Parts: sequence; C-alpha cells; structure tokens
Amino acid sequence: MDLMLILKNLAIILVAAKLCGLLARKLKAPQVVGEIIAGLIIGPSLLNLVVKDDFISGMAEIGVILLMFSAGLGTDLKELVKTGPVALLIALSGVAVPLVGGMLVYMGFGFGTPSTQLYEGIFMGTVLAATSVSITVQALKEMGHLKGKVGTTILSAAILDDIIGIILLTVVIGFKSPDVSPVDVCIKTILFFVLAIVLGFALYFLFKWISRHWPHSRRIPIFGLVLCFAAAYCSEEFFGIADITGAYVAGIILCNINDAGYIERKMDISSYMIFGPIFFASIGLQTSFDNFNMQILWFSIALVAVALVTKIIGCGGMAKICRFNVPDSLKIGVGMMNRGEVALIVAQKGLDAGLMDSKFFTAVIILIIVSSILTPILLKVLYSKWPDKKDSEIENEKKLAQEGVGATYNISDNDFKQTQSEDK
Repeated sequence: MDLMLILKNLAIILVAAKLCGLLARKLKAPQVVGEIIAGLIIGPSLLNLVVKDDFISGMAEIGVILLMFSAGLGTDLKELVKTGPVALLIALSGVAVPLVGGMLVYMGFGFGTPSTQLYEGIFMGTVLAATSVSITVQALKEMGHLKGKVGTTILSAAILDDIIGIILLTVVIGFKSPDVSPVDVCIKTILFFVLAIVLGFALYFLFKWISRHWPHSRRIPIFGLVLCFAAAYCSEEFFGIADITGAYVAGIILCNINDAGYIERKMDISSYMIFGPIFFASIGLQTSFDNFNMQILWFSIALVAVALVTKIIGCGGMAKICRFNVPDSLKIGVGMMNRGEVALIVAQKGLDAGLMDSKFFTAVIILIIVSSILTPILLKVLYSKWPDKKDSEIENEKKLAQEGVGATYNISDNDFKQTQSEDK
C-alpha cells in the first residue's frame, strides 16, 4: 500500500468534502449532500482524482460504524417509552408501505434476473424504509414545534423506524445467501437481540459506575469506543448480523448513562473531521454513471415519487387511524419522508452483499437530495396553514405576558428578549 497515495487521497477527499459541505449548507441543503457530491466530483465519474481502494473502504466502514454508534447514543429511551404504541404503529406502517412500494417499482422496471429479482426488489424497498430524522428535527426546531405532540411523535417514530429498518436489513442480507436457511437467520437474529438485552443491562450498570466515579474523563469515551467496535465485530462475525446493528446497539446501551452526551461529543469529533466525510464521499466515489440511461432516469424519478408518497400514506395514514386529525397526520407523514444517512448505509451494505448494482446509487442519492430539500419546505407550508393549537396558545400567552410586563415596568421588546435569554 503506497503511503504517499493514501496521504494524497485523504487530503483531496477532506478538502473537497468540506468545501462542498459548506456550499450545501449555504444553499440550505444538508451538509451530507455536499459531501456526497464531492465524491462524485473527485471520483471516476468526473475528475478522476481519487479511486476508491481498500484503505478508503476500511476508513468508510469505520465512519459508518461511528455514525450508527452516535445515533444510538442520541436515542432518548424515555421518550420512546412515552410515545409508546402509537409511534411504533406509525413506524411499522412507515416501513411496510415503502417496502412494498420499492419492491413493486424495482420489479416493474424488470431489473434483475428471475432468481434474484425478488430479493433485490425487497432490498430496494428496505432502502426506502429508512427515515432520516436530522433534517426534520432541525426544521421543527427552527419553527418552534419540536416539543409539541406532533414533533415528539415524528422523532420517536423515526427512531423506531430506523431500528426496524436495520433489523430488516439484517434479515434480508441473511436470506440472500443460499447456504443460510431462513430459520437460522431468524434464530440468530433473535439470539443476538436477547444477548444484547441481557449483556446490555450488565454493561449499562458497569458504565454507569465508571461514569459516577470518573465523570467526564477520557477513559469513558475510550471504553465506549471499545464497546462499539467489539459489538460491531461480534454481531457480524458470530451472528451474521450487519456490523452497524452491533454499533447501534452499543450506543443504545450507553444512551442513558450520565456521560452519554460527553461520549457522543467525543465520537463526533473523529466522525466529523475524518471518518464521516470519507464515508459520504466514498458513496460518490463508487457511484457510476457508466450505465446511466433513460431507463435508469425514469426509474430514479419513479423511485423518488414512490418513496415520498408511500411515507406520507404509511405514516400519515396510520397517524389518522391513531386519532390524529388530518392536518397533524399530514405533518407526521411529511416529517417522516426524509431520507439520509441510514438510507445510504443500507444501500452501501446492499452493494457489498451483492443485492444492489452501483448504478442504482444514483437513484438513492437523488432521493436523498430531493427529500432533504422538500421536507422542510412542506413542513413550513403545513404549519403555516394549520398551526399547532397548543404552540399557538403558548405563544399568545408569552405575548400577553410580555405586553403586561412591558406596560407595567416600561420594558422594551429587546429588554424582554434579553431577560428571557439570561434566564435560560
């Protein structure tokens, strides 16, 4: 392995990913979109400055493991329990409807061979099942609706959606191998999660004890990283389950200890600076336009349309069944239609397992870009037309209080806002 080539590739990837990420953020798009486009620009598709090799593949794999570990650390189990059955039903419907839709689109275009078409179609549906909550959370936070009933339901359902999607990915990849029986796959999957629960409790109390005796010490994120890598290794090596599943479970185990946020911040430093950009850029590096033709173009358009509509139907329809009103059901459906990192991770795993051709990466990237742009816009439109009553009442109370205090003590609007910020 040529060390000089490694250094050159890393320098090009990181500077391109950062510049394109900043540009994407300026254009109000997710930074991850810019990093993917950076890979397209510097890769074989355009400038051919970097070619993906074993080293970049290994770094990208570490990047995706860290991303899933951070996602697990950021999970709020108390919020999941609070929303309970409603969020679970919405998540299940939000997985089932896009799964069927993606499978029908893939098979409708006649891709694959008769022996592999069904598995590949199911996998394409699995890609559509994933929800990226990051863009939706940011949009709801900016509009002041994140803590409302709808916002909480979207957040909880999206987290459950990803958990179900990862389990589904594990099962689909296991079924793909002709040497593995479906019963074995199911037994290994159940055994993995049973052991994860049992050992998870023991590890949780161990890390809680460490966190209590040595709070905010460097040993905690180091031991957390060890747990992440060990869980990722064991899940794939001994249970045939995707390594990202093990990493996600490791994050879930630690998400409720006092230093969970501290561990997550430390993980984000490495992930943000090097491993994350390499992973997202690697998606662009391996995206091929060689076989891009009119059939792939029409397939991409159909896939995007089905992906967006099926999330609205699946999640919004189930929300209506769960006695949300029509406007709130639409908000939940639209809030769940965004795709992002998890869809990329699932697509990457499918490519490695031979369940998806690289030419379909283009369709997945187009879906991520379109959904990331449309979701915040449509949410803003929906909340403008049908404002959340509870949030409106709170806002009116704040205005009345501000007017009363200002009239009594002759406090200006700016003084009032400054006082509020200091109180916080």
